[in-house]
Amino acid sequence: MTSAVTTDTSARPGYGQLLRTPGALGFVLPGFAARLPFGMLTISILLLVQHTTGSYGSAGIVAAVTGISMALSAPLMGIFTDRFGQTAVLLPVVLAHSAAVTGLAALALLDAPVWALALAAVPTGASVPQVGPMVRARWAAKLEGSPLLPTAAAFESVTDEFTFVVGPVLATALCTGVHPAAGLVTEATLSLLGGLLFAAQRATQPKTHAPSATGEKRAFALSFPGLRVLIFAFLGIGAVFGGMQVSLAAFSNEIGNPGANGLLYGVFAAGNMIAGIAMGAIAWKIGPRRRLILGYIGLTAAASVLWAANSMILLGALGLVVGLFIAPALITGYTMVEQLVPAGARTEAFTWLTGSIAFGQAVAVILAGRLTDAHGSSFGFLVPMGATALALAALLALRAKLAPKAPSRIVNASAQEAAPATRTETPAKGRANAPATTPATAPATAPSASRNRVNERGMGHRVPVTVD
Repeated sequence: MTSAVTTDTSARPGYGQLLRTPGALGFVLPGFAARLPFGMLTISILLLVQHTTGSYGSAGIVAAVTGISMALSAPLMGIFTDRFGQTAVLLPVVLAHSAAVTGLAALALLDAPVWALALAAVPTGASVPQVGPMVRARWAAKLEGSPLLPTAAAFESVTDEFTFVVGPVLATALCTGVHPAAGLVTEATLSLLGGLLFAAQRATQPKTHAPSATGEKRAFALSFPGLRVLIFAFLGIGAVFGGMQVSLAAFSNEIGNPGANGLLYGVFAAGNMIAGIAMGAIAWKIGPRRRLILGYIGLTAAASVLWAANSMILLGALGLVVGLFIAPALITGYTMVEQLVPAGARTEAFTWLTGSIAFGQAVAVILAGRLTDAHGSSFGFLVPMGATALALAALLALRAKLAPKAPSRIVNASAQEAAPATRTETPAKGRANAPATTPATAPATAPSASRNRVNERGMGHRVPVTVD
């Protein structure tokens, strides 16, 4: 299966061309500032709670509750965003998140019990601003049907991973070198300032999608089977992030160098970022479904040997390889959303994927925390291995659902729009040689107008599709 967006081989899309898109820098730069704190949140919670309780298991529970809460609230935030607009949702969310994070940090410093910290983690996770999906939705709206769309997906993955290079290193330095709560305090401050700055960029917001006046029901993103398959794949990716965060922190303590945690995780995230840059620069000859599967096979294989690392150099090298294989799966999955989900549910779809990463990360943090407390860091690394193997099995079994709808079968189009195409494509019996005609009452331009209306929904552009 080739990408639903074809490229011009004479002028291959690149990052420079992407960033010259009118209005792009206006939301890219504030979007980066607003999502940087997300890379700090989990590791800051882990380090603060482990410091106050002395247990990675307890720290894992609090971090996991944060992740699960975010995973459950993110799709709802996406639905509201598609309906009411990004600014209307983002303004109250960043205010609530900053307050919730500050409250969690205060409770931890007051030696509150784990159940109280877990309770405070619920609003902390539920209010995480979904800036990444919002930025991706802006790209998807601006580049509808453009060959630059896969490049935009790669660019966003690079941006995400850059935050996961800088975020954990910054959080670790603050928590270990300044104060155990400094990471969370900084995260709350940056979330507020960056979120407000991004929310102010109203001109590039995607259009809202209110319910149809004709009573047509809105299609929710989860109703599309291809997205459900991607959710399985992204759960495994989230488990890699969570398992690595706990296990790398524990490994660093075991070798007597807690500060090495930020360096090791930074190397892991750097691998992801390097691969992301390469993904956007390569003119791929294979389709996205095959790229996703091949990338996931490599990720599973790389994650399966982490437990055997017995030195910082070896673990850093293996972490780099794991990061190199995450990017192909992550970028390709986000790119496929444009093919599988109509525009009216696309922000919601992106939040489902982001939420599935957070959920997989949360479960992995709990399991890796328990295993690390009981048996050491090497057992914590078994979590990424098991999670990616399960996700790969699901991906292989359900890969047929990742094929996009045929261009003539438009998802979310009304019966009135689809009917003209049906009448002109299938001649009546006994009139095989008669020319196709449109109804006498319809204007000659009706089919084109119908296609244009479908294009606005994001699923009607005519593109060549082959099976891989």
